[in-house]
Amino acid sequence: MSELAPGADLRPFEIESVSAEAMRTLAALLRDPTPIHFAPEVVKELGLGDRVINQGPANVGYVMNALLENAPEGELERVQVRFLGNVFAEDHVVAGGRVTEVADGRATCEVWLDVEGGTRALEGTAVVRRR
Repeated sequence: MSELAPGADLRPFEIESVSAEAMRTLAALLRDPTPIHFAPEVVKELGLGDRVINQGPANVGYVMNALLENAPEGELERVQVRFLGNVFAEDHVVAGGRVTEVADGRATCEVWLDVEGGTRALEGTAVVRRR
């Protein structure tokens, strides 16, 4: 965790285009019957747009990937986020963060997921512990 120093920005983790097919697969794996993840006509009927909406756990996973790429020798001890907006199929998203504190073998970080040209989809805090 030598790179994780207070005030340091995490290297961003980017998904160029969130996959609608991956959303359908994840919905099946999670046994999530919510049609906004696989039926664009339902998203449209609800007035939410015309593209399917990514699952929240997948969005959190992007943030977790950013943390682990920045601290490959660490392990995630805690990730706590609040959801602020949707991520749609084909969106370009960037997960990022900033180290706020390093103490006792742990780095505390502010984390977020932004939709390029759009909104912040989630934000929160995470703790990475040295193994």
